[in-house]
Amino acid sequence: MSRHLHLLTRLLVAPVVAAATLAGCGPSGTEQQQADAPVPSPDATGSGSAPGATESPSGDPVADALAEHDPSLADYFDRAPAASALQLGQVRSRTATQTSYDVSFRSEGLRITGVVDVPTGPGPFPAVVLAHGWIDPEVYVQGQGMNRERDHFARGGHVALHVDYRNHAGSDDDPGLVEQMYLGYAADVLAAVAALRASDLPVEDDRVALVGRSMGGSVVLQALEMLPGYVEAGVVYSGQSSLESENYVQWGGPGASYAADYVRRHGTPAEDPLAWRAVSTRPYFSRVTEPVLMVHGTRDEQCPPRWARATRDALARADVDVRLRWYDDQHAFSPRFEDSMRDIDTFLDRHLT
Repeated sequence: MSRHLHLLTRLLVAPVVAAATLAGCGPSGTEQQQADAPVPSPDATGSGSAPGATESPSGDPVADALAEHDPSLADYFDRAPAASALQLGQVRSRTATQTSYDVSFRSEGLRITGVVDVPTGPGPFPAVVLAHGWIDPEVYVQGQGMNRERDHFARGGHVALHVDYRNHAGSDDDPGLVEQMYLGYAADVLAAVAALRASDLPVEDDRVALVGRSMGGSVVLQALEMLPGYVEAGVVYSGQSSLESENYVQWGGPGASYAADYVRRHGTPAEDPLAWRAVSTRPYFSRVTEPVLMVHGTRDEQCPPRWARATRDALARADVDVRLRWYDDQHAFSPRFEDSMRDIDTFLDRHLT
């Protein structure tokens, strides 16, 4: 099947459903109550149907209000990635098992950089696209954040593509990125999948998964919701909360750069809970059609374990095939890293065949 036909087929069958490494402590008390507060009805927030309306387009006024919010994760639903073929740059390293290259591609008109490791041999190979966690873009360098994972997957026979995201390393800047609550990162990851499939690399188009760490776990869930059926599986490793209000309570606030432009535009989660729900992944879990593996440390000091439990439970309620594996480790995973990667290998072997 040609790559263009493959892409068209995936878009046609995709279902349409209506509905950091940074230090910190988990929210508690009043902050947690604000993070978990229910979204007001559309009439109460001034969004959605006009007063007196008897029926919303989807039958769910709150879902409609989320979808109509500007910005909303729903803005990206069922949009084909605006991407170019992956361009190989200089060789970074070469071993008996793999070759590593600098790469670039286009995403929504922006040049995005990254690093790809290609196994030695004729292939074709399954592929993983890697979504890294939060690293200050001012200090981030090309390919930073998931070197261990990229090397591991390539040694195991996967083409492993690490995406730098817009505003990182040699990627072009997107001035509206934070005002759109970083949703462009997931668009870049989906464009990376399209770029791989359009490249001359020995990639099996029907055997591609997304793997994200920390903030990258949210990027993976966003991508799965944006384009259901586009990849075969997703892995959320030490993931942050599926409610953006909780992430803000953890890492935002006065003097912090996280989501600052979004707050200036919409206010805090307490001031406009609808704005923060509209860009969260949890309200849209029913769109996820791929199996999801979650890996989390019981002593995670960055992303509290309760976040992982809440996300797992919400995915399960949405009938997503989800599993959560616990390890006695912290956020970065050191003593249990190899154990966790073996679990991920088993998961990918099952779903990329």
